[in-house]
Amino acid sequence: MASSLRHLSTNITTTQKVSISISKAKSKLRTEHDPDKALAIYSSASSNDSSPVASRYAQDLTVRRLAKSHRFTDIEFLIESRKSDPKIKQEPFLSSLIRSYGVAGMFDQAMKTYHQMDQLGAPRSSVSFNALLSACIQSKLYNKVPVLFDEISEKYRVFPDKVSYGILVKSYCEDGKPEKANEGPERVKELIEDMGNSGLKPDTISYNYLITCYCMNGMMDDAKKVFEGLEAYGCKANAATFRTLVFHLCKNGEYEKGYKVFKESVRVHRIPDFNTLKYLAEGLAEKKKMKEAKGLIRTMKKKFPPNLLNAWKKVEENLGLHSTEEDNEVKEATA
Repeated sequence: MASSLRHLSTNITTTQKVSISISKAKSKLRTEHDPDKALAIYSSASSNDSSPVASRYAQDLTVRRLAKSHRFTDIEFLIESRKSDPKIKQEPFLSSLIRSYGVAGMFDQAMKTYHQMDQLGAPRSSVSFNALLSACIQSKLYNKVPVLFDEISEKYRVFPDKVSYGILVKSYCEDGKPEKANEGPERVKELIEDMGNSGLKPDTISYNYLITCYCMNGMMDDAKKVFEGLEAYGCKANAATFRTLVFHLCKNGEYEKGYKVFKESVRVHRIPDFNTLKYLAEGLAEKKKMKEAKGLIRTMKKKFPPNLLNAWKKVEENLGLHSTEEDNEVKEATA
């Protein structure tokens, strides 16, 4: 390990003969899975003229490669070395370090970095607060998020924003997956109401979490009520909204209702992914709803990109839904 750290230190502190842009480093890091090579690429990148987002992305990719090899000491050395950068006094830069610790699942170090902000000369706002909450989510410490939400905001007088509430809502959804199946939805609904009372307008993502919670708890009628009321809330359903509803309706055997939701997704150009719709097509065929299954596949063969055309043809063949002259006369199911 000592040898590894010396190698890491050399890579980080020594001026490289060949320097590459962050953009080029990002491109290389996407396909480089060897942790040492990934580290070498990151160490040779120049961040002088790069955007903070690009730099953070390259940093996170490098951390992921190291984490996959369980090189957590190296990750800590890498991130701690960044604290000597003059940009450490900028909250977005410091927040990127907190997020990177989260990527590695090293929440204790993320928390320590957040507490160091005064010492490092960086201001605190919802930006770093959200980075800390995100690190908690990434570390799969879902039940710790509500505790932090109250403790940190009170201790440091940080005011949560819409993103903060969204992360909190997500933590309740994630935490309720199997072990708290009888909790999550009503609490999530309260949080969304709290957002409105605080002058923060909940967005589609917030309502998607509520819909997900209802679906996960088998409360499909409540999920559909939220879905149908989105416009009244000043929001619009996105592809994730439709995907969640269609998937869970299918899971409950309500394929015809799922098909109606699918038709609405086509109308507003927010179509779910291939696997969800394949699940729906298979369910419709199983229920002998051949007209609907054929209409779905015919529509998807037109809407999906060419690279998925063969996949839909295979689904069509597996379900015995080969196109015929008679099929072509059937009205477009989404018309």
